[in-house]
Amino acid sequence: MNPSNPNWADACSKVLLEIQRLLASRPGPVVVALDGGSGAGKSTLASLIASEVETAVIPVDDFFSAHIPENQWEAFSVEERLQHVFDWHRLRESAIKPLLAGHRARWYVFDFASGLRADGTYGMQTDPAEVEPADVILLDGAYSAGPELADLVDLAVLIDVSIEERHARLAPREDKDFLEHWHQLWDPVEELYFTCIRPKASFDLVVRGE
Repeated sequence: MNPSNPNWADACSKVLLEIQRLLASRPGPVVVALDGGSGAGKSTLASLIASEVETAVIPVDDFFSAHIPENQWEAFSVEERLQHVFDWHRLRESAIKPLLAGHRARWYVFDFASGLRADGTYGMQTDPAEVEPADVILLDGAYSAGPELADLVDLAVLIDVSIEERHARLAPREDKDFLEHWHQLWDPVEELYFTCIRPKASFDLVVRGE
């Protein structure tokens, strides 16, 4: 993905316009959810926004439910995978709420790089992530505009990209076998979420990511 692409500049401008409108209408930080399927370009857009306005970026993937054994994800139904994919309570209490109160947020990131432990779970990184408060709190991640955080989110943004384009972007990033298994587990979850839980029409703002 090329951040200098005019489409990304246009998407960034549209989100910034809505952020400025919210900041002008109310005191305190605003929480923006950048949502979209895997490979949509959420982190690309988050970086562009952060380069234009003081922003506290929270990568939602940091809060993956690492304590759930790998084989349990296959046993879960699609609905259960969506329900449990992130530690929503820890995301709220360790990251979002401190920033809303004007305090530094501090949390531990799940340690994907070290691989699975003997019990099929992932550990956590030893050094915590820390983010300073800012007027804009940006949630960078799929499902960030879902019902679990709806009471905290002021602006729900969908980055709309075709599944074919998103899969093409993901292909060079990961091992082929890993990615095939990942698609089997999580493509149905994304379909459920973006069809039934958060369809396109339910978002406050839809921008193109291609």
